[in-house]
Amino acid sequence: MQDSNSKELGLYVHVPFCSTTCDFCAFYQERPSKKGFEQYFLALEKDFLAHLPEQKFSTVFIGGGTPGLLSALQIKELGKLIKQFGVLPRCEWTVEVAPNEISREKVEAFLEAGINRLSLGVQTLDPVFMKELGRDHNVSRALEAYKLVRNAGFKSVNLDLLFGAPGQQLCDWQDDLRKVVELDPDHLSTYCLTFEEDTALYAKLAKGAISIDPEREAEFYEWAWDYLPRQGFGQYEISNYAKPGMECRHNVNTWEMNDWIGYGPSASSQINRVRRKNFSNIEQWAQALLTEQPLHYEEWTELDNQELARDAILFGLRMNKGVKVNRIAERFAMDQSVFSGIINFLNALVTEGLAEQEGGNYRLTKEGRIRCDAIGSELPELRDQLVAI
Repeated sequence: MQDSNSKELGLYVHVPFCSTTCDFCAFYQERPSKKGFEQYFLALEKDFLAHLPEQKFSTVFIGGGTPGLLSALQIKELGKLIKQFGVLPRCEWTVEVAPNEISREKVEAFLEAGINRLSLGVQTLDPVFMKELGRDHNVSRALEAYKLVRNAGFKSVNLDLLFGAPGQQLCDWQDDLRKVVELDPDHLSTYCLTFEEDTALYAKLAKGAISIDPEREAEFYEWAWDYLPRQGFGQYEISNYAKPGMECRHNVNTWEMNDWIGYGPSASSQINRVRRKNFSNIEQWAQALLTEQPLHYEEWTELDNQELARDAILFGLRMNKGVKVNRIAERFAMDQSVFSGIINFLNALVTEGLAEQEGGNYRLTKEGRIRCDAIGSELPELRDQLVAI
């Protein structure tokens, strides 16, 4: 049994099954099959038994893959399994769903299982760019799915949006956001399209069929940052917006370097100063658990306080509230030399106009946020600078 000293403990369940692969997706996935589902559920229970925390989970996030490929019965089984191992009474419980997998029966099963927050992978409401992204649903299906979820009684709904698709102009992005705002969701996640290796989009990029335009992407970011707060969606992280009180607690828990445990193939965890990743192969992951072999992982990294403090700074800077370095230093018993180095690093950002400081709290400026996220090469550079301290 594992212990966690965090006030918050998150649970992540990875459902690896996908019926199709979107052109931009690089996540581990498996084609659905009866054998695969049976093997998955047998091993998942063993995974829970092998990694039991002493405290109850305060947030649950079921992602994928496509969790919506689970049948209504399997959704209820998953809910029972999670509850069996302990969730707090007011637990935030999210599931990611693709519009094509939504049905009344499944939505009712989600609610019965205990899920109280749904994230719908709409991506765009523009039919041209929907096709560019290789999605297997159309705009009308996305709208139908959203209406079904709302009518079923879900009071916390997030819509995932992507921007920066090949050929997309600022006016297209503006039109997309206006349409989405009219739907009146509770939360919006807006992500710049990235070109991951081993994806269809990356292959097009490598061949020169499409190109990246950082200046265009920056314009998309800035327009959303200005427009969405005026529509009642407060920005609390570079890519995330919420109506008052509807922020995703699970994500905030992760960004603040609290602990979480991941279950399922390829799921990652951070618990007791260790980051680990389960095998990204359902056969390998399941066999080890079902045959009760000694536990092994695809990745295993032991973290010291200084590494946790640095990551708390990096992830904290992505949030609009910024970071209070003194609190992080106290929480992680930061060495004085590391503390001084981080202060020098942050003050350099202030000098360059990339951050602002007030009362010991550092926040990125608009230019800092653009360099942190929109121009993809900048973030590794910032990480390298900080880790080198």
